[in-house]
Amino acid sequence: MASLTQVEHRNQDATVYVGNLDSACDEDLLLELFSQVGHVSSVHMPKDKLTGVHNGYGFVEFLDVTDCEYAIQIMNMIKLYGRPIRVSRSTLDKKNILDVGANLFIGNLETDVDEKLLYDTFSSFGTMIRPPKVMRDENGTSKGYGFVSYGTKIL
Repeated sequence: MASLTQVEHRNQDATVYVGNLDSACDEDLLLELFSQVGHVSSVHMPKDKLTGVHNGYGFVEFLDVTDCEYAIQIMNMIKLYGRPIRVSRSTLDKKNILDVGANLFIGNLETDVDEKLLYDTFSSFGTMIRPPKVMRDENGTSKGYGFVSYGTKIL
């Protein structure tokens, strides 16, 4: 199993996003854990460029979509190091990669944080190319994370 570093090569239809990961978690642990529910092709945990520590989330690519869907059903909200992990379909849309200068993942949001608050907080850092998005469950409750997209890279 090789670590996946190039998003363009990942099969998005067979990839899950894994969030709310404890700092003690690593790629080997994710591989071992998700291999229990399907055939894993690769695991990637983006790391901070300065500290080398992962950012609290990762991606697990399976060999087929069926394993991916099963992993979402079985693994979502199980506790790892006492924290419920979030497992969902990876939603990167490849056609939007080129027109986004910076797509920020904003995690650990309080449930009362909405799109307006994200906009009010992050609009001073640059021009957003689309409205901020808070991810919500089927009942409309915040999942605790969202995204902010800028037209140019920000510092």
